[in-house]
Amino acid sequence: MSSGEKIIDTEKMLVKRLTLGPLGTNAYVVVCRQTNQSALVDAPAEAKTLQQELQDTSPRYILLTHSHPDHVGALTEMKEKLDVPLGAHREEGANLPVTPDFTLDEGETIIVGNLQLSVLHTPGHTPGSICFRVGDVLLAGDTLFPGGPGKTFSPEGFQQILDSITQKIFTLPGETLVMPGHGDPTKVEKAREDYQVFAAKTRPEGLYGDVEWLS
Repeated sequence: MSSGEKIIDTEKMLVKRLTLGPLGTNAYVVVCRQTNQSALVDAPAEAKTLQQELQDTSPRYILLTHSHPDHVGALTEMKEKLDVPLGAHREEGANLPVTPDFTLDEGETIIVGNLQLSVLHTPGHTPGSICFRVGDVLLAGDTLFPGGPGKTFSPEGFQQILDSITQKIFTLPGETLVMPGHGDPTKVEKAREDYQVFAAKTRPEGLYGDVEWLS
């Protein structure tokens, strides 16, 4: 995708999705309509494309959902070009090509113009995975996708991501739009319904990896 796709466009907020890099990773540009201040959430690849999407706004932050290479491939260049503070969870910093300017943790709020981005710490895919909630939108990184959780790398990680999803994301209003790190959005209500099918089944001991609720 060479230009941003408008996912949300209201009087208060614009959210654009750019799908970039070999793994089709989503970056999101969040813009306060009233002040034109913006934030970039993840920097997968194609720094010039990201810059073009931000050029008519006033960038305030680069925010990261986690540190996997497909989400930070353009981070070094974007940090140099934008010269704005970089925020990530403390457990992700050591794996990043750029040292974060500040850390993000559960319950913190990032101000972008008149918008408030609330931080949810949702470990499982990585120890420092986080989501950003702004209004009725959740920028979920690789924590939750349509049809299932993000990939996990141990049974402990799988239980951790289930706890993150059920205790934090599934407590949000059902109409909350979940924008994942890959693929299309879903809604909390739909994800909860699909999870109930999974939860009602007996699952193999030691389950982890790529799991789908309905498979």
